Amino acid sequence: MYTEYLKFLPYIVVALLLIRGIFFVVKQQTAAIVERFGKFTAVRQSGLQMKIPLIDKVAGRLSLKIQQLDVVVETKTKDDVFVKIKVSVQYKVLMEKVYDAFYKLDFPHEQITSYVFDVVRAEVPKLRLDDVFERKDDIAIAVKSELNEAMLEYGYDIIKTLVTDIDPDQEVKNAMNQINASERKKIAAQYEGDAQRILIVEKAKAEAESKRLQGQGIADQRREIARGLEESVEVLNRVGINSQEASALIVVTQHYDTLQSMGANTNSNLILLPNSPQAGSDMLNQMITSFSASNQVGEAMKTANSKKAKTIAKPKASDEG
Repeated sequence: MYTEYLKFLPYIVVALLLIRGIFFVVKQQTAAIVERFGKFTAVRQSGLQMKIPLIDKVAGRLSLKIQQLDVVVETKTKDDVFVKIKVSVQYKVLMEKVYDAFYKLDFPHEQITSYVFDVVRAEVPKLRLDDVFERKDDIAIAVKSELNEAMLEYGYDIIKTLVTDIDPDQEVKNAMNQINASERKKIAAQYEGDAQRILIVEKAKAEAESKRLQGQGIADQRREIARGLEESVEVLNRVGINSQEASALIVVTQHYDTLQSMGANTNSNLILLPNSPQAGSDMLNQMITSFSASNQVGEAMKTANSKKAKTIAKPKASDEG
């Protein structure tokens, strides 16, 4: 009985091989290229597909997903600084151009890398190092534009290009950090100087205001003292003492008040010059004599000035006549 089954075994194996050769599976987001005797026949999409066994074959498969290729380019900037620039290229195969992508280009990665090198080494030498950091988007746009124009013919669509890293030499990095630190210290010094200037100005304004108020206080004090002296002279005039005697008496009184104030302070040192018991009377008489003499001198000067003015006025009058 087993012998009867064994004689069908070769047919079963052949049938399985034929079935396996007829049917094949294509994964999602993948395209399969079918050839017949080495010639392109069709592009098969995802799902269960069929082909003629021993005649057709799957020559290859292409992924339709978005892929990324990272390219590191070392180049020189306009200010002679060598930098390594990393460019990330995101691309995919166009479904309607699977044939071109499979048959026209053997090594797409190498082709894309060559274009990236060419564009980066053409754009970066035009820029200074600081401008490379600021205009990295412009570099990425230039790379994308060049790649799109070149790779579209081969069935590849460039989705996006990104400049993901700009890496100058470590010494250049240290120098840039030092420049940045120096700039920040300079700004901090300027702020500190402005703060000190404002503090000095405000302090000067406060001192000026203090002096003004102090002067106003002294002026008010002297005004009140003068008013008090005026009232004292008026009171003394009422009892028959003239203005000169009253002024001398007030001065003498202030002199003794000063001596009394100095004596009341235990920490003060007072030097009394030798004088007689009549010192107070003598001081009063001397002050009255001084006031009288000063009044006489003042009157004499007024008389002389008036005579001089009359003498000058007469020739002018005669000239006019």
